[in-house]
Amino acid sequence: MEQLKHECGVAMVRLLKPLTYYQEKYGTWMYGLNKLYLLMEKQHNRGQEGAGLACVKLHANAGEEYMFRERAMGAGAITEIFGSVHEHFAGLTPSQLNDADFATRTLPYAGEVYMGHLRYSTTGKRGLQYVHPFLRRNNWRANNLALCGNFNMTNVDEVFAQITAEGQHPRKYADTYIMLEQMGHRLDREVERMYQECKSEGLSGMELTHAIEDRLDLANVLATSTCEWDGGYVMCGITGSGEAFAVRDPWGIRSAFFLHTDEVVALASERPVLQTAFNVCENSITELKPGEALIINKRGVARTVTVNAQRGFKPCSFERIYFSRGNDSSIYRERKMLGRMLVPQILDAIDGDVEHTVFSFIPNTAEVAYYGLLEAMRERFTHVRSEKVISKDIKLRTFIAEGNSRNDLAAHVYDITYGSIEPYVDNLVVIDDSIVRGTTLRQSIISILDRLHPKKIVIVSSSPQVRYPDYYGIDMASMDQFIAFQAAVALLEERGRKDVIYDAFRKAKAQENLPKEEMRNYVNDIYAPFTDKEISDMMVKLLTPEDTEAEIEIVYQTIEGLHDACPDHPGDWYFSGDYPTPGGIKLLNRAFIDYVEQKLP
Repeated sequence: MEQLKHECGVAMVRLLKPLTYYQEKYGTWMYGLNKLYLLMEKQHNRGQEGAGLACVKLHANAGEEYMFRERAMGAGAITEIFGSVHEHFAGLTPSQLNDADFATRTLPYAGEVYMGHLRYSTTGKRGLQYVHPFLRRNNWRANNLALCGNFNMTNVDEVFAQITAEGQHPRKYADTYIMLEQMGHRLDREVERMYQECKSEGLSGMELTHAIEDRLDLANVLATSTCEWDGGYVMCGITGSGEAFAVRDPWGIRSAFFLHTDEVVALASERPVLQTAFNVCENSITELKPGEALIINKRGVARTVTVNAQRGFKPCSFERIYFSRGNDSSIYRERKMLGRMLVPQILDAIDGDVEHTVFSFIPNTAEVAYYGLLEAMRERFTHVRSEKVISKDIKLRTFIAEGNSRNDLAAHVYDITYGSIEPYVDNLVVIDDSIVRGTTLRQSIISILDRLHPKKIVIVSSSPQVRYPDYYGIDMASMDQFIAFQAAVALLEERGRKDVIYDAFRKAKAQENLPKEEMRNYVNDIYAPFTDKEISDMMVKLLTPEDTEAEIEIVYQTIEGLHDACPDHPGDWYFSGDYPTPGGIKLLNRAFIDYVEQKLP
């Protein structure tokens, strides 16, 4: 219901032929630029706070610009950055615009290497200066580096301490800047090594420069840069001399997919966008493995290499439930299965009275799980009633800032279909993909559904109870924003067991200065005394408006059901507290300590 923000979306396009090839075959030398636009637009769901692109021309002469970047803020950033690029071509004659050789010689962004990024911030830092790609300039082409990523690091403080101990002085204390400086330093060392090697062979001048660029291997740069990173990431980069790379974290938390043909190498955060943009089948797309990097050298030779040994296998299950586009064939099947798995719990909630129950969904990402639920119900019952009971009506505008006005408007974000159920007779079951904060339930959903006068409202979540913060890219980092955590604390207070909270706090405080590898998750202790249903029932008390007439029940997916539906994406730390990296436990420990110190007497 509440929109979760996710960081971020990446896209890369490396052309393997001269621009004249694409002009002759596809009628435009802008083939790569157009494909990058498609890859970014098809991933617009992943980032609407900003967007950026970078481009490298492989054949620029000395004294000519060879590396270009464009960035913009806001939901319309993709249109803005590509509009800015096309402004450079506005004054061209038709013959110039269709002359690939002319474009190669003279036009900006008429390159062979492209990289794009869509941003959602989980750090709270805003502004154009934080929009990717980040760019590190140098007089040597091979030392220039543009970097972007779908990531969140849990040990930025440790990486910062490490690089400053080596004498570096990052301009900002921001994760991407720090990673850019760290990787740039390793790139400098690798180029210096190549320089000494080539110079010892008697090379000099541009001959030496070209030899360095031809021999440069980014595998060592990536291995030495990323070995200390703790977090979920897919980092992408291009150098000024045309090398390109994408590297995935060794736990497999974040994902990336690539296509390699004789014309192009392309990479994106999601598989179906590559299928659509290049009109290829699913089998043509390869997923980058945990700890693996895709590296494309200046000559366009692409290879995958393991730069970090795999340390686990915890791909993010929220990718399957919520973030990724539902037109991926496997995601579509999994979301339907998530709906099917809920049938027994729903039947219990309505006492088996299918005849007097209407099934619906909360728009829009829960729609596929709803189809799975209906399929499973219709396999068991001959008459299952389904209606579009609720619809998304308006978008809450941020310019309405005054509290009462905002709350009143939020209550009307959704609307209902009047006459879709029989008042005081029918139960109403509505499915959503997740219930995290419960804000929309409290402010809008329950009240608006209650206007239909159902006998009972059953709110169903296709994912389990979200109990723990995420530190690998999803915008949920503090304890008190989770309605499941609020409910567990309320239960402890109601039953006179606040000692459980303070015992967990003392244990968390005692390990505060331990190495992160030795820390344990003591927030588990808050949930341990209760069943899932007890917590869900307390959520109902916390979220139901006082004047609600209908009986309310909240039904969640089980963790076992999640894993049955999404067997290849076992990353479930937001539900189970089983963090894949030590840094996750460290930040959870800090968040819990902050909560107790700030919220409880």
